[in-house]
Amino acid sequence: MSYLPYVESFRDLLAYQKAKAMAKEIFQLTKTFPREEAYSLTDQIRRSSRSIGAQIAEAWGKRSYEKHFISKLTDADGEQLETQHWIDTAADCSYLNTEQKSSLLKQCEEIGRLVGGMIAKSDKFCSTTLTSVVREEAEAYFTRNKRDDELTEN
Repeated sequence: MSYLPYVESFRDLLAYQKAKAMAKEIFQLTKTFPREEAYSLTDQIRRSSRSIGAQIAEAWGKRSYEKHFISKLTDADGEQLETQHWIDTAADCSYLNTEQKSSLLKQCEEIGRLVGGMIAKSDKFCSTTLTSVVREEAEAYFTRNKRDDELTEN
């Protein structure tokens, strides 16, 4: 088994990186869709594909709450399934060729497997030892004692 470096940010997550790359590819491909699809199919597939990475990023921010972490990852998986639907629809309308459809669906499925793995191992992502390393250290702050007019470190 190869060594995997510690993840310090959602940007380090393979699922996030793949979701972001796929969303960019979908954006490029949808530029060729007919103008009359601008506010329907084009908008829908772009929105759902972009939401996958956003939900993964949100999940990362909720690691202190394992159930919320899982909930956000479940939302990410739902968005990738919705993206699969829109890919099928675009192919049915002949806006995507067979090769493009197949490539995008494979990417969605891989992202789904990665997200599913994160859900299955959520305890590893939500460990208090991991979150304490990632979070910044608490800074001391000062308050003014009105009675003595002195600064006190807390």
